[in-house]
Amino acid sequence: MLNRRDALTGLASGLALAAIGKPSPANTVKTPIDFDVPSGCCDCHVHIIGDPAQFPFVADRVYTPPPATTEMLTDLHRALKIDRVVLVQPSFYGTDNACMLDALRRVGSRARGVAVLDKATSGSVLDEMKIAGVRGVRINLETSGQTDVAAAKAIVEGTVAQVAPLGWHIQIYTRPSVIVALADTLAALPVPLVFDHFGGLKAMLGPTQPGYDVVIGLVKSGHAYAKISAAYRLSDKPPDYADITPIAQALVAANSDRVVWGSDWPHTNPARRPVTEITPPANVDDGLLLDQLVKWVPDAAIRRKILVDNPERLYDFPVVKPT
Repeated sequence: MLNRRDALTGLASGLALAAIGKPSPANTVKTPIDFDVPSGCCDCHVHIIGDPAQFPFVADRVYTPPPATTEMLTDLHRALKIDRVVLVQPSFYGTDNACMLDALRRVGSRARGVAVLDKATSGSVLDEMKIAGVRGVRINLETSGQTDVAAAKAIVEGTVAQVAPLGWHIQIYTRPSVIVALADTLAALPVPLVFDHFGGLKAMLGPTQPGYDVVIGLVKSGHAYAKISAAYRLSDKPPDYADITPIAQALVAANSDRVVWGSDWPHTNPARRPVTEITPPANVDDGLLLDQLVKWVPDAAIRRKILVDNPERLYDFPVVKPT
């Protein structure tokens, strides 16, 4: 049951959401797609944000986002010519995956999910999630500010024990320094590993930044996948984030079989406000963002790996043959 403080926070958030209205995804596709997007293309990182009256946010969240519905997502992907999607549990829902699971049901067989668990999540609940389309679990250390290595290692090992019997992967959102400290543990995991958002490598720091060689090395060895996603979080050169191109190219060159792409729609904003206020999304041109793949990955056959083949393997989608 919600206490009075939580209820008031939820009410304030709901009123704020109603006041700003629902943003249109058409506004985020300002640039037409200028390459042939292959059939079966998958956007491997989006978040769905429902009505807080139905899907309340956790009280200890660090920001409050505006809505991002499945209908808006469908419109976005129609404009981007994207066929498949991976719905990732965001931090502001904590371990309550109800909104993500509802979205999986709404989107149907073209969607897969990445959940967030706690220690008490039962095997029967995990089985139900698998039937619904969940294929992985997210460990979000970055948003919570968790940098303690011992605590992070315990979380990783506990989560792996939960999901290994299901054949799921774990997806880690953290900074390179934590990846370095956990490198031996991560290299020995018995399940696939995915790094969120370029492994946290910052565009402006380049290849000399601490952790660069470790992140690239784990991808090169096949021990980790990297999502080339959320460039706006790691670059200070909008609107095309050209300074992240060398890092994207380095990850692809290291192992093109271990790279997937994600839009990170609806671009929740790292510039946070009090949770009683809405933090508007970052100003991202989703058309221009997808077009960067041509610069990051000039070879069409390798782009197909990243957009189609690798997601099929990682998220258990049916195989789409090239046309």
